[in-house]
Amino acid sequence: MIARVDWKGVRGAVVAPVLLALSFILGAPGSVRAEDLINQTFAGGVAIDGYDPVAYFTEGQAVKGSDAFVHEWLGATWHFASAEHRDQFSADPVSYAPQYGGYCSSGMVSGVASGANPEAWRIVDGKLYLFDSERSERIWAQHAPGEIDTADAKWEVLKTGLTQ
Repeated sequence: MIARVDWKGVRGAVVAPVLLALSFILGAPGSVRAEDLINQTFAGGVAIDGYDPVAYFTEGQAVKGSDAFVHEWLGATWHFASAEHRDQFSADPVSYAPQYGGYCSSGMVSGVASGANPEAWRIVDGKLYLFDSERSERIWAQHAPGEIDTADAKWEVLKTGLTQ
């Protein structure tokens, strides 16, 4: 399992080193196993920190989903802001799910499956991309076509390792 360290909200200088050590114990950074195909919370297996993937397309913003509207897909629990969004996703999850399993798109350019902040995002050619920060998103966007080609190739390599 990829140990996902989300520095947003971490308090205290002691917690960060402990979390970093756990990431190395539980799995090398950048290594992906089958259960890690979708970026999930450490406890509970919730995809993209519980944000509604459909809302990026329909509302043009990051919207936190609800425990009341969930759907299981690829070993993760996806949350939605409404039953309508849940039903849209369940009918065609590939159209709404973020690229690279919800891992940071700029990290994937280097072949690293790193955590993403669901509030740092961009839609390009009808596909959702998440980033670790708004700064990463802005830098990535300057070279989006090349970044997408590189990240797509790196993601395919990581996924190939999952099926062997």
